[in-house]
Amino acid sequence: MTISAWRRQLQAGEVSSRELVDEHLQRLERSEPSLNAFVQVTADRARADADRVDRARAAGEDLGPLAGLPLAIKDNLCTRGVRTTCSSRMLEQFVPPYESTVTDRLWGAGAVLVGKTNLDEFAMGGSTETSAFGATKNPWNTGHVPGGSSGGSAAAVASGSCVASLGSDTGGSIRQPASFCGVVGLKPTYGRVSRWGLVAFASSLDQVGPFAASVADAAELLQVIAGHDPRDSTCLKADVPDYTDGLNTSIKGLKVGIIRECFESEGLDSEVKASVQASASQLEALGAELVDVSCPRFNDGIATYYVIAPSEASANLARYDGVKYGFRAEDAESLAAMTSRSRAEGFGAEVQRRILIGTYALSAGYVDAYYKKAQQVRTLIRRDFDAAFQQADVLLTPTAPSTAFKTGTHADDPLAMYLADLLTIPVNLAGLPAISVPCGFSTAGLPIGMQLIGNVLDESRLLRVAHQYEQAADVFAKRPEADLVP
Repeated sequence: MTISAWRRQLQAGEVSSRELVDEHLQRLERSEPSLNAFVQVTADRARADADRVDRARAAGEDLGPLAGLPLAIKDNLCTRGVRTTCSSRMLEQFVPPYESTVTDRLWGAGAVLVGKTNLDEFAMGGSTETSAFGATKNPWNTGHVPGGSSGGSAAAVASGSCVASLGSDTGGSIRQPASFCGVVGLKPTYGRVSRWGLVAFASSLDQVGPFAASVADAAELLQVIAGHDPRDSTCLKADVPDYTDGLNTSIKGLKVGIIRECFESEGLDSEVKASVQASASQLEALGAELVDVSCPRFNDGIATYYVIAPSEASANLARYDGVKYGFRAEDAESLAAMTSRSRAEGFGAEVQRRILIGTYALSAGYVDAYYKKAQQVRTLIRRDFDAAFQQADVLLTPTAPSTAFKTGTHADDPLAMYLADLLTIPVNLAGLPAISVPCGFSTAGLPIGMQLIGNVLDESRLLRVAHQYEQAADVFAKRPEADLVP
């Protein structure tokens, strides 16, 4: 059911918030031993908040648009009084004294927290296998990964453990797991949503966004979390439109650009390609015009990203030194030894790898050769998108080159893991909004996602195209059986 449908039932008294929360907590309890989607379940808080909403509704109080709805939050968003670990030993015991802006807006709208979801450590990964608290599994087939880094948030929505969730997207960490788990995942324009209270990975790339069972639900969540925040200097001072208004408006006459380079990639799975091409035909049947566009430097995005993102991570994670907060190694004979051991023991292998890459790229004698050059290529990638939007209103690509791979497949091959974000990374480099929408299933019964890309602050049109496709395609009408998807 959609958020609007649940809201109607709650307002009509057909179900109470407490009953709704209990129902989702029961699903969570049944699925969690197999999925490991959550780092922490906040059942007592959820029930108490649901009871509070029920009392307020009975008293005739005005309630927010998400009142009584159970949501899950990626565990790199600070929640006051609730442990926020980034799935790292480094922050295993960290309890923030403050609330992130986006979660504060959710609670202000009446939403109920059922738990904090698992992720790749410090959001660095594409499979949710690098978590210090164990890997998350895919609800469609628990022998496969859910994607990453927001795999826990995607799996929680797909398994019915919550109505919707929040994740963060630095290079595809919302859209890729959305594709792998068969849910909708939206990465807004950079600066559309506040990053205050999001534990930073790469500050010029990170963006918070929703996972949901439908495009309309994603629009509802974006409506609540979007908007200027003076505490985040990168947050845009731009009016927030009504994202739900116009979802049912026809897309006849809109131009959908098919990015040529994305369909010519050697690593693109044939079933994924065929499914996304069929989705493009569906958009054409709805009245959209398909146009061929080129982004010549699109495939340069991954090399560019793996200079810029680790460089920013190296700077952001320098603060974790075992002195003020976070993990501290015991029995060190000196401050230098304590700092060195705390970082060696507190960070996992993938985080250490990216810190080393970034530190090297920023080192004397190499900063011009690597970091500066990567920023120049980033500008060229953005110009390619600008040129493409001269020809089209939205752009279309597969979300990921393949369906969800088996757990452990890329454990010893980080380069292969990085390639899973080949089709999502350029969007982050350009600061654009993009959404992944389920568009089919492989012969193995695994979901396939289609990525739609919009121009800066053009989420309304992006959501309209995605919603129109979703309604017409009705992908889940012939869904395969799944391990833990209700």
